[in-house]
Amino acid sequence: MEKNFKTIDEQIEILKNKGLIIEDEDEAKIVLLRENYFFIMGYRHVFMNSIKDNRFIPGTTFNELHALFLFDRYFRNILFKNILVIENQLKSIISYQLSKKYGYRESDYLKPKNFTNEHDKVRRVRDLIDKMKRQIRINATTHNATMHYISNYGYIPLWVLVKVLSFGIVCELYTILKKEDQIEIAELFNTTPSVLEAILAILSNYRNLCAHEDIVFEHHTERVVPDNKYHQMMNIPKMDGEYIYGKNDIFAVILILKILLEKSAFRLMMKEIEYEIELLDGRVDSIPINKILDRMGFPENYMEIIEG
Repeated sequence: MEKNFKTIDEQIEILKNKGLIIEDEDEAKIVLLRENYFFIMGYRHVFMNSIKDNRFIPGTTFNELHALFLFDRYFRNILFKNILVIENQLKSIISYQLSKKYGYRESDYLKPKNFTNEHDKVRRVRDLIDKMKRQIRINATTHNATMHYISNYGYIPLWVLVKVLSFGIVCELYTILKKEDQIEIAELFNTTPSVLEAILAILSNYRNLCAHEDIVFEHHTERVVPDNKYHQMMNIPKMDGEYIYGKNDIFAVILILKILLEKSAFRLMMKEIEYEIELLDGRVDSIPINKILDRMGFPENYMEIIEG
């Protein structure tokens, strides 16, 4: 069925007809115009009676809906800045390790023999090298650092190239490295290649969501975080042998950052998250905060992760 354009006044009426209490219509109209009705409504599900009954829980207000929208924005920003720290560290470590071992000119470090020779990854190796060469061509005349190296030295070292590579490409690069290189890099993150590969894929997914202001708090990924000591430490319950929190939800990202971030940075991040959750709790009355935490995959004792 075709979706027709609705004026702000019509949007207000739709919300009221769904049982939403709008205490200040003028303010609500400003919010809808500024933030987009479609984006705001993406947060309605947690306030609905049920999937079938497309009406708001009695007592739900527009301010509560907007509060969840804002919470997700602030929460997303907290995650984003910390994921960027990991992105920078990964780029730095990979470029250092590969440059040290294979050379610093693209004609050296982009040789196919520098990567895995596993039969099922041969095409991926070729495709990724082509992607990286394409980024060299694109940025040779547009990015200050790459322009500087091309004009002055005639090549772009890997530690400069990674600056213009997406996090997704760098994560993919890790998957096609030789096993010994994967191990060396994973050890610097205090983990194993299989775990690092899985968690980088999840981080890349959430990084893109954050960058495009998509809904993050209840997002789930296809990849799952491998079981680790933090699941057990926090006594996260299981269902059918699987942990119910911290596998492919937003709390899984928290566990990933627990592994990858420095302790002081992780502690600060969790304090910022705790503040935003407490702020939201004070702004939402129609549903308990635990309902939102559950959709995030956050156990009630989520702050215990700091001490682990």
